[in-house]
Amino acid sequence: MINFEYCVPTRVIFGRDTHKNIGEVIAGYGFHKIMVHFGGGSVKKSGLLDLVQDSLKRNGIEYVLFGGVSPNPGLGLAVEGMKLCRKENVEFILAVGGGSVIDSAKCIADGTLNPDVDPWNYFMKTAVPKKALPHGNILTLSASGSETSLSCVITKEEEGLKRGFNSPTHRPLFAVLNPELTFTVNKFQTGCGTVDIMMHTLERYLGGPTKDTPLTDRIAEGLLKSVMEAGEKADKNTTDYEARATLMWAGSLSHDGLTGLGRDYLMQVHQLEHELSGLYPEIAHGAGLSALFCSWARYVCKESPMRFAQLSVRVFNQEMDFENPVYTALKGIERLEDYFKSLEMPVSLRELSSSIGEADFKVMADKCSAKGEKTLAGIRELGREDMIEIYRMAF
Repeated sequence: MINFEYCVPTRVIFGRDTHKNIGEVIAGYGFHKIMVHFGGGSVKKSGLLDLVQDSLKRNGIEYVLFGGVSPNPGLGLAVEGMKLCRKENVEFILAVGGGSVIDSAKCIADGTLNPDVDPWNYFMKTAVPKKALPHGNILTLSASGSETSLSCVITKEEEGLKRGFNSPTHRPLFAVLNPELTFTVNKFQTGCGTVDIMMHTLERYLGGPTKDTPLTDRIAEGLLKSVMEAGEKADKNTTDYEARATLMWAGSLSHDGLTGLGRDYLMQVHQLEHELSGLYPEIAHGAGLSALFCSWARYVCKESPMRFAQLSVRVFNQEMDFENPVYTALKGIERLEDYFKSLEMPVSLRELSSSIGEADFKVMADKCSAKGEKTLAGIRELGREDMIEIYRMAF
């Protein structure tokens, strides 16, 4: 087990009707002027935005509304939000939505108090935010784990670059998690969320050289099994509260660092997928992950067959073949692929878009590898040609 530091200061307010007291929660921190940040029309149609505004008014909190966040949130909108926060003297940002809205809020929070820094420099890792506006969220989609994580992912639209970085400024002050708010999430987005939750733990579990982390392993394996069961139930019954509750809580735990403690934090498939949805913003992140993950796993598993075999036995209930652990590993990958198919999630790039073609593989690999200057660390180090081959296998 390698050294680690674990600190998740976000206050989690979990359960039925918890969102109805948002005004009281924010007033308790002493904020007087806030921004309410959201996406498209769903929070309006559902009545959630009206409820939030009513609660804020009852508690004497002034607010400005700022909507328009799209999947794979863009830097352009975030920059507009920074300007609005400065103009209105906003003290706090409330994100109402899923991971895209929360990441956009994090980006706005970083940029607002650092007007002399190009916010894209943070994502290029040439600058570090020294301060940021405090922010919190009401979660409406179980997927990214951004509601408690220190990560933020944003797309620079004109270059088709999707990048992320971690910062203590990204930890929300609080997260309101009411599983009932996910009842209206459709089958496809529920599947995407289930995949994303699993990937945040799978990539930690399989992210680097094998370490002796038995407790972390068991936490990760238990979470994966629970998510698979809950994902199946939510797929069949969208209003199954316990299944939705499991997915929501697992989403937070899967990306707050818990399921990878003592191991290297390496996310090769996420980085490969960021190039995919950066190039094609209409592709949902979870769908991109399900299309890539099993091809990546087949490509790298021979470098650590016992690690993949352990996953196969403990999570996917395969029998261990001690004479041929690669066979056991591959059977587990096949079982995972079958699970994705059962949720009607794509397992190949061609299922995502008819626009994707061979020429894109080199474009994405060039961006991911900085034209061959950079490699991705992991169980197997990936260079530009490795990336092209994984994209090809996934096609």
